[in-house]
Amino acid sequence: MKKILWISVWLWMCVGACTPKEEPVDPGKVEDEVKKAIVDVMREWYFWNDQIPATIDLSKFPSNEELLDGILYKPLDRFSYLTTQENFNNSFVGKNAGHGFGFAFTADEKLYISFVFNESPAGKDGWKRGWEITQINDKPIADYKTSTGGYDFKLGGPDPGITNKFTFKLPDGSTTTRSNTKAEYQSNSVLDQRIIQVDTKKVGYWAYQSFKATAGLSPTRSAEVQTSMEYFQSQGVQELIIDLRYNGGGSVAVAEQICNYIVQSSNTGKLMYTNQLNATKTAQNSSRNFNKIGNINLSRVLFITSRSSASASELIINALDPYMDVVLIGDNTFGKPVGSFPLSSYNRILQTNNVEVVPITFAIANSAGKAEYFDGFPADFKIGDSPQIAWGDTKDLRLAAAIQYIRTGTVGNRMKDSYFKPSWEIIDAFKGLQQEFPVF
Repeated sequence: MKKILWISVWLWMCVGACTPKEEPVDPGKVEDEVKKAIVDVMREWYFWNDQIPATIDLSKFPSNEELLDGILYKPLDRFSYLTTQENFNNSFVGKNAGHGFGFAFTADEKLYISFVFNESPAGKDGWKRGWEITQINDKPIADYKTSTGGYDFKLGGPDPGITNKFTFKLPDGSTTTRSNTKAEYQSNSVLDQRIIQVDTKKVGYWAYQSFKATAGLSPTRSAEVQTSMEYFQSQGVQELIIDLRYNGGGSVAVAEQICNYIVQSSNTGKLMYTNQLNATKTAQNSSRNFNKIGNINLSRVLFITSRSSASASELIINALDPYMDVVLIGDNTFGKPVGSFPLSSYNRILQTNNVEVVPITFAIANSAGKAEYFDGFPADFKIGDSPQIAWGDTKDLRLAAAIQYIRTGTVGNRMKDSYFKPSWEIIDAFKGLQQEFPVF
């Protein structure tokens, strides 16, 4: 027994002595590996990969963000970004963190709440579109103006637990001050839907904030979109106004879903759009055809747009344009005729280090070949925004102009005189992933 015990002890000591010690991780080495991985996936997938320098000195870039910025094709690329895998996935199904509101300015540069998500901290506190923001953290709005003409409200990041104080002037002239703490919440995409009777016509009005899929549904689609379109279908709408004025984009699959509800049955099977990748990935170029859903039957659709209407918002405008009369009311769109998909799944180092690279990977063209709209789509009728007016109220200038167009086939000069170009909009307050889903 003693002999067996000694052998056991000896074996244990041997194993302990022979087991190699875990080497400490060198942060600098990991950092360089991640930077190299970023360059590698960009060389393979980036739409403008032929514009990336042949040699890149990684030591000249202190951060991953500075590296990406240093190799982008600046003449056209305002869109590529880095994030984490979790943030990317959450955003596209509406899992947010923050206060949960947007803003817009009037012609005299008064700041108003433009939209509020129902389940956000702001929504649960009863905030509404049309409330004027007069102070943030006891300072007037003018104090937050920057030297470039924009604003920095210093609200902090989206992290839960951050509290800010807001003073509002309400539509009835009263004031209220609210402290609001950021938290995680599920955001809604549909801000308003209703039927507006215009003479003998039933007109559907749909304020749609972002193209977000419903988590867990396969194939990727939005339950909100389905509910809205089934509502308009049940009401027998003869015209449809889609309000995208604060819609920065989102899921292409949801954009396709919307197109398939709106397009006429006669266009089922016809080309919706094509994706063109870089010269080394032409085998992966693809196209999508219409597949009509439901029985909404329209000959035209009116879009309310602004410079904050981007990406997937522009995709549906471009895709539908060859097949039906498309009328834009408000302001020119942002100008993003290109798209992205995340690249971490193609690189183990990016996956392991939770770095999501989302560069421009393809250009989008409609069935007529229209693909170059980096300056945005021009509005047919330029009309000023009126964020002080509640959703669906026909005193809203852009909605009123759309109704006037349905009624008369044009928009009068008096309405056009309301136009002003804001020097700064909500899309300007964000970059990267947040610019696609702009919200505080």
